[in-house]
Amino acid sequence: MDSQSLKDKVLDLLESIKAKDIVCMDVKEQTSVTDYMIVASGTSSRHVKSIAGYVAEEAKKVGVNPIGTEGEQSAEWVLIDFGDVVVHVMMPTAREFYDLEKLWSGLTPTSEQNQTVS
Repeated sequence: MDSQSLKDKVLDLLESIKAKDIVCMDVKEQTSVTDYMIVASGTSSRHVKSIAGYVAEEAKKVGVNPIGTEGEQSAEWVLIDFGDVVVHVMMPTAREFYDLEKLWSGLTPTSEQNQTVS
C-alpha cells in the first residue's frame, strides 16, 4: 500500500472509532523517516489504547503491519509506526504539553500541507 493510501486508511479508521482532533501533517520535505505524521486525541487512557489497538489491528487486516508500537502500557501517548505513516494517539494533556503540531508546523513550508480532519 502506498503512503497516500495508507494515510487515507488510517484517517478513516481514526474517524470511525471517534478519535478527536485528528490532524495529518505531510512531512516528506522535512524528514526521510516518514511521509505523514498523524496526531489524534482520545477522551481517556482507555480510549487512547482502544484507538491505537483498533488502528493497528485493522491495518493488519489489509496487509499493513506496524513496524513498532510504543506507549500502550500508560496509554497517555501511543505511537504506531507504519513506516511511511506515523500515528500519535494522545491524551489531550500530553498533546497540549508536547504540541507536535506546532513543532512540525514550524518546519512545514506551507500551511496547505497540514490537513485537519474533524
